[in-house]
Amino acid sequence: MSKALQSLIDISHNTSLPFAGDFHVDDNVLAKFPEGTTIVSAHHFGTSAWTVTARLHLKLPHGPEERYFLKSAPEEHGRTLMEGEFNAMTELHKWASDLVPKPHSWGKYAVENPEAYFFLSQYIEMSDRMPDPSQLCTKLARLHRQSQSPTGHFGFHVTTCQGRVPQSVSWEPSWTAFFIKLLKHVIDMDFRLNGYWKDLDTLEKRLIEHVIPRLLNALVEDGRTIKPSLIHADLWEGNTGTAFDNGNIYIFDSAAFYAHHEMEVGNWRCFYNNISKRLYTRTYLQHNGPSEPEDDIYYNTIYSANHLSQGKAVRQLAYSDMYYLIDKYAPFPEGEGPPKLEKSEMASLSAERDHTMDATALSVAMAV
Repeated sequence: MSKALQSLIDISHNTSLPFAGDFHVDDNVLAKFPEGTTIVSAHHFGTSAWTVTARLHLKLPHGPEERYFLKSAPEEHGRTLMEGEFNAMTELHKWASDLVPKPHSWGKYAVENPEAYFFLSQYIEMSDRMPDPSQLCTKLARLHRQSQSPTGHFGFHVTTCQGRVPQSVSWEPSWTAFFIKLLKHVIDMDFRLNGYWKDLDTLEKRLIEHVIPRLLNALVEDGRTIKPSLIHADLWEGNTGTAFDNGNIYIFDSAAFYAHHEMEVGNWRCFYNNISKRLYTRTYLQHNGPSEPEDDIYYNTIYSANHLSQGKAVRQLAYSDMYYLIDKYAPFPEGEGPPKLEKSEMASLSAERDHTMDATALSVAMAV
C-alpha cells in the first residue's frame, strides 16, 4: 500500500463526527450537492486495495433523503481512476440506464495532503450472488447493439482503467489497429512490472505481426463491417450486483470503451472467474451471435487483455494460449520457435480471480 493511500485512509477515519458513522466527508464532496444539503450518516463501505470507499446518507434541502456511493484515490493516478470511472459509467448509463447505477459527479478533495480525487454515484443495496444469465446477457446484448460511438471509431475520449491499470484507448478507425495498440500497452506494462521474458516476447511479437491481423482483418473482408459498441471492458461476477428490492442486475467498476462487442464476453473465457461457465457465453450468443467468418474464428480470439494477474501462472497461461494460436495460424519454421511449456512446469492458478492484487501482468485469453 502506498503512503498516499494510507494517508487518505487515515484522514477518512473519524469517530467524532456531527453525524452518524465513521467516515469524514470532504468539503468538496458536499459541495457537489445543493446548498443546504446535510449529512445524515457516512460509513466506510466495502474493501479495495487502491481506493477508499464509503456509503453516504444525505438530506437534500426541501427534498428527499438520498444515498450515494463514494470512491476516492490519491495523487495523479487517483485523478485518472476517478475521471475515467465517472466518464465510463456516465456513457454506460446513457445507453443502459437500467443496467448501471446512476453516476453523480467526480472531483478533487479540498484536503491537500494527500492530493485526492473522488467519484460519486447512486447507492443501491445489492447482493453479490452470481447474476441471472438471461437478464444480464439480454441487457448486455441490447447495450452492444444500441450504443453508438460518438466518433464512429474504436476507443474512448478519456483514459479508463481496468482495476488500477490505465488502458491505451485513444480513438482508432481500425479495430485491428486499436486492439494491437491496447495489447502492446499491456505487454509493455507486464515487462516493466514483472520482468522481461525473452520467449514470451518472441511469441507476442509473432502474435501481433502475423496472427492478430489475419484474424481481426477477416472481420471486415468481403463487405463485412464491425460496429464500435460500448463495452464494460472488465465484466466479471465481482463487478455485478443484484438489487435486493427488485432483482435488477447492475454492473459497475467499468473500464469502458467502444470495441468489437465480442471482446466483452471473450473476457469470460478466463476460468478463474465464475462467469467463465459456458452458460453465460451461450446465453449471450442467443441474443447477439458471433461475427462472421465463424468457420475461421470461433468466438473471435484474443479478447482478454489488461487483467490483474496472479503472477507467474497467468503469464504461463498467456504463453500457452498464444503458442496455440501461433501453431494454428502462423507456425514457426521447424526448430525456430521457443520451447513449449510442459504441464509439469505450469504454476498453479487460483480458482478465484483476485482484484486486490498490486502486481499486474499480461493475461491474454483466447478461444478458437
